Amino acid sequence: MECTVSWTGATGARSGMGFLAETGSGHVLVMDGAPDPARPAQGGQNLAPRPMETVLAGTGGCTAYDVVLILQRGRHDVRACSVKLTAERADADPKVFTKIHMHFTVKGNDVPPAAVERAIAMSHEKYCSASIMLAKTAAITTSFEVLPG
Repeated sequence: MECTVSWTGATGARSGMGFLAETGSGHVLVMDGAPDPARPAQGGQNLAPRPMETVLAGTGGCTAYDVVLILQRGRHDVRACSVKLTAERADADPKVFTKIHMHFTVKGNDVPPAAVERAIAMSHEKYCSASIMLAKTAAITTSFEVLPG
């Protein structure tokens, strides 16, 4: 797996903190820092997600992928799946994630809650590389709801 991240703020009067990630699969992701009114050249322009937001989003994508795949392999009629992640970070550098809560919403026809609970557990214990890595610094908790699809 490869990814090249390039600073986009080196041109013009305002340097900024924008970055462009080009993935090995040929996709592009833009990231930016938060504006810093006290030091405009060091802050971002709020044009894209922060790098740590992309880490959180990637973790959500990783675990949601697992949950859907596990449920589909169990022949459950899953119609939708979303996960809302809320996180807290350390106050001091490095500002790692210290707490992450993931709330899954699964929609489908007669999807048993026990199957969803099992899929989430399997993702976090065995398959989701991102959440397993983040669990080294963050207490990860989960909850879920199953809705008719």
